[in-house]
Amino acid sequence: MGAVHARSLEPLPASGPDFGGLGEEAEFVEVEPEAKQEILENKDVVVQHVHFDGLGRTKDDIIICEIGEVFKAKNLIEVMRKSHEAREKLLRLGIFRQVDVLIDTCQGDDALPNGLDVTFEVTELRRLTGSYNTMVGNNEGSMVLGLKLPNLLGRAEKVTFQFSYGTKETSYGLSFFKPRPGNFERNFSVNIYKVTGQFPWSSLRETDRGVSAEYSFPVWRTSHTVKWEGVWRELGCLSRTASFAVRKESGHSLKSSLSHAMVIDSRNSSILPKRGALLKVNQELAGYTGGDVSFLKEDFELQLNKQLVLDSVVSVSLWGGMLVPIGDKPSSIADRFYLGGPTSVRGFSMHSIGPQSEGDYLGGEAYWAGGLHLYTPLPFRPGQGGFGELFRTHFFLNAGNLCNLNYGEGPRAHIRKLAECIRWSYGAGIVLRLGNIARLELNYCIPMGVQQGDRICDGVQFGAGIRFL
Repeated sequence: MGAVHARSLEPLPASGPDFGGLGEEAEFVEVEPEAKQEILENKDVVVQHVHFDGLGRTKDDIIICEIGEVFKAKNLIEVMRKSHEAREKLLRLGIFRQVDVLIDTCQGDDALPNGLDVTFEVTELRRLTGSYNTMVGNNEGSMVLGLKLPNLLGRAEKVTFQFSYGTKETSYGLSFFKPRPGNFERNFSVNIYKVTGQFPWSSLRETDRGVSAEYSFPVWRTSHTVKWEGVWRELGCLSRTASFAVRKESGHSLKSSLSHAMVIDSRNSSILPKRGALLKVNQELAGYTGGDVSFLKEDFELQLNKQLVLDSVVSVSLWGGMLVPIGDKPSSIADRFYLGGPTSVRGFSMHSIGPQSEGDYLGGEAYWAGGLHLYTPLPFRPGQGGFGELFRTHFFLNAGNLCNLNYGEGPRAHIRKLAECIRWSYGAGIVLRLGNIARLELNYCIPMGVQQGDRICDGVQFGAGIRFL
């Protein structure tokens, strides 16, 4: 989308009947392309003016913040590089459909011999845009309809309404997004939403009506998000055969929580990376800002990827978390952790590891899960360089455990409890990468360490999602 154009500062002399001859006595000197390239790279220049064509409702101050580095360029190559970086920043604002850049010699009475003018030709988005697309979640799909008001007040603000209808979840919400001028990573957003979800593994239906406000900001190589959320939750039974433990959880609750998330991500791809690492750490504290639910919740996600010979990749991942109720009231089934399924510990049915009652899985207050994976190209590499590159052969070893802890005991007792009754599985399959949206897995799984009450998927298992162990 768009391009960067530059005109030569010192065009080579041309000869011929249309340009005027230089005469027979003239001595022609051949200029090699390498020498000309060196002259352009080393020539000192000054960016005197930056122009914008096509601006309508966009305010000047937010534009100035994004193109300030262009004025610091000292030679033509640097001007082109910084102009391209400015163009990427402008597109990232989400207010322009197209951005083109033209670099030309400066014209006018105040023009310097080495002065340059940079012109950004932009096309703003319409005041109202709509979208229709499908999304793939963790083993579920959904249809999404959206309306967007981009650049509402002229400084990259955005109001979005979104309706989603899925296989297990239906939601709609209204959000307002406001970035900080000159630093898009620092942004503020407010959301109002309603979500209705069905959880057949627990015979549970949950309806959330809530409002949230969050602020995102970078610190060195990390990204942080601080969030407040107030949710009115309504829990009910999904079927008449729901267990008494689930029926006891039914009813209304109000959760008000503060949370913080930190992310360090150096992977080259979030779907099927070949190198890099990921670290996510989340903390949530509920009850101190109101509501009738009180707990402290911590969880993390770690992933390491290393490319080996023959385009193969080894990946190691580790998940873990703990929920500590505050006060005498036990934790809610809606706040606990769940484990098992094609996106976590493969070879087990969806969320079917850990405490259960009459076939309904109740979740746990502590868990861990680890995975070792080897991804290789398809045998004989059919479709190499094309469609075949989307497929990978997958060998895996997964393990994990989910349980409830007695917090009156010490850390050693907790570790001993988490080390008991470890479920694990191994197998092989095929992975299909769907661009940078999601991935599909078709694996043959062999579950091991199965405990009483666990529900297994021995044999072929299909998984779709964006977050895999």
